[in-house]
Amino acid sequence: MRLGPLTRPDLIFPDLPATDCSGLLRAFADRVAAAGLVRDAEELWSRLLEREKLGSTGIGRGVAIPHCKLAGLGSGIVAIGLAHGGVDFGAPDGAPVSVFFLVISPPEAPAEHLQTLATISRWIRADRHTEALRDLEAPQAIWDFLQESG
Repeated sequence: MRLGPLTRPDLIFPDLPATDCSGLLRAFADRVAAAGLVRDAEELWSRLLEREKLGSTGIGRGVAIPHCKLAGLGSGIVAIGLAHGGVDFGAPDGAPVSVFFLVISPPEAPAEHLQTLATISRWIRADRHTEALRDLEAPQAIWDFLQESG
């Protein structure tokens, strides 16, 4: 599985507010709902917060992969966001997080959910991908980079 085909340009948000964990997740939820992919931004936000309470989805090096399962989806959703300036997301290295990969999956697709998380993790570990991603500002440029970089 490749990272590029998992998302689309209207799910790339290079201007997420660098407030706090809750505020950033709310902005993500509102934008995904505005794109028409989930019915209820409040429910998505609540699910994402519940998941963060189990343990931070910040993985270090300025990256987090907030994720949850949400009933009523036909297929999984991957959105990407940048929060310039960073957000304290409780990452294990203590670094503020500025690159976010949001994964939302239907509850009946656990294998797809895990496969998507693994694909994102591999992409992040690859040759300076996140550093290059941070330098991009336009959603189309970010999407093009994702298509080219695997």
